Amino acid sequence: MTTNTPDDDTIVPDTKNWTWVLERACPECGMDTSRFGFRELPGLILANAAAWPAVLERADVRERPDPQTWSPLEYAAHVRDVFRIFDVRLRLVLDEDDPAFENWDQDATALEERYGEQDPKRVSVELVSAATVLAAAFERVPDEALTRTGRRSDGARFTTETLGRYFIHDPVHHLWDVTRSQS
Repeated sequence: MTTNTPDDDTIVPDTKNWTWVLERACPECGMDTSRFGFRELPGLILANAAAWPAVLERADVRERPDPQTWSPLEYAAHVRDVFRIFDVRLRLVLDEDDPAFENWDQDATALEERYGEQDPKRVSVELVSAATVLAAAFERVPDEALTRTGRRSDGARFTTETLGRYFIHDPVHHLWDVTRSQS
């Protein structure tokens, strides 16, 4: 088997609209965002983040399972950035009236930031730190702010609560992506 280099740019961009995770369980990772309450988000975020350092210590951390799939390191760098992006989006929803979220091209970011070449130890520290910040931000959301809204440029609308439920699927799914073959 050939090992793919971390700088392969053959990843097929993910153009799916994942908002359906608010309505039904993910058939791949099994995450059902309707089965937990908003107040459980901080614990879910911290539990997810706690699993990533072990992933980032694996010998195969830079290896892609195939040319179209990110390596564990690339997934971890993406999850770190997801934590950061959703911290910004949560603050926007709480501070502005119905803000429009800036578009984020995750695939372009992975290439520009050279995810596959980053230091796994640094990514580990940054991922856990970003998760801790985001968990605390969700913890501080007052009940009366759960119905505040924000929107993406594609027209998808979120309340504070649905933004959190939508978000949590991403790191959970990506942890499943990198651990499913390890069990």
